Amino acid sequence: MNDNSEWLPMFSLLAATLLWASSFVALKIAFAHFDPMVVIFGRMLVGSLCFLFLPATFRGLAYRPGDLRRLAFMAFCEPCLYFIFEARAIENTTASQAGMITAILPLLVAVVAHIVLKEHLSRRTLIGFFIAIVGVVWLSLAAEADVTAPNPLLGNFYEFLAMVCATGYVIQLKQLTSRYNPFFLTAVQAFAGCLFFFPLMLFPPTTLPTHFTVTGVAAVVYLGALITLGAYGCYNYGVSRIPVSQATAFINLIPVFAVILGWLILGETFTGSQYLAAGIVFWGVYLSQDRRRAFKTEAG
Repeated sequence: MNDNSEWLPMFSLLAATLLWASSFVALKIAFAHFDPMVVIFGRMLVGSLCFLFLPATFRGLAYRPGDLRRLAFMAFCEPCLYFIFEARAIENTTASQAGMITAILPLLVAVVAHIVLKEHLSRRTLIGFFIAIVGVVWLSLAAEADVTAPNPLLGNFYEFLAMVCATGYVIQLKQLTSRYNPFFLTAVQAFAGCLFFFPLMLFPPTTLPTHFTVTGVAAVVYLGALITLGAYGCYNYGVSRIPVSQATAFINLIPVFAVILGWLILGETFTGSQYLAAGIVFWGVYLSQDRRRAFKTEAG
């Protein structure tokens, strides 16, 4: 395998984490203009419309009996339940803190992948995870309170529940990427999200918008096109190429990017101590990538 093909999954995962980190900021902006359920349905609708212009996504599918159930479970975990919990999280905590909670995901996935997928966990990977988590905890402790977070503890708990749902999504995703195009799986998520969130948008306590602002609409379009299509597409591709426990190590970068973007765009506090903590997170993610195994498939 040449160097370009080895590094492409890593660049895809890096792009996905940067986009996902920006989604916390975009959600915070969108929620200031529209009801959360309206925002989530809107991003799913935009994502679905994007896939209608990508017909190649739906060609060459290798369907097997039972896959419909697996696809439904994947989509139910994420985006359905995941976005419900994340919406509640963003309403109650800062974009930076919500991003930090995502560091729990690699640990959850690594344990479940070891049990379900029989993936090997090297000592190097475990050490890298530990170092990254230390950096994330430091990052979290160094964060200052923000007036836009009315109940950070509750919000962070909702984000934890979102990570539990994300674990089910990632494990099921890994089992499906062996025979489905990563962008097809992303399209399934977008269409399923439309069907799931449409009725939720029509009933109380959801408030339908009476007018549309340019900023609010732009945030929803960004979430639907660049996050739903771009971030999930890049991540699904990366997961299809390397072991899931190592792919999720990149999730540890989301807290770093979320704090930086929250500071730059929303004015959320970023202290000098957090710079050092961010560096530790990057180091841990790099260390967790066992180059001897990272680009071997289960078949190999």
